[in-house]
Amino acid sequence: MKLSYSIEVDCANCAAKMEAALNRMEGVTSARVNYLTQKLSLETDADPEKLLPQVVKACKRVDADFELKR
Repeated sequence: MKLSYSIEVDCANCAAKMEAALNRMEGVTSARVNYLTQKLSLETDADPEKLLPQVVKACKRVDADFELKR
């Protein structure tokens, strides 16, 4: 399942770190964090409702100001 979300991330370096962290997560097939467009694209076979809190938590470890907009 492919999912796309609007996000708020402060810098390109943070976006790269988030992308790396998300790609290591169980249940995430592919993750892309685009700093310029402020978009998060996820490909997963897991239940999005269960995965999303983990995604937000991982991103907040990199940038405490991270926001995900549904």
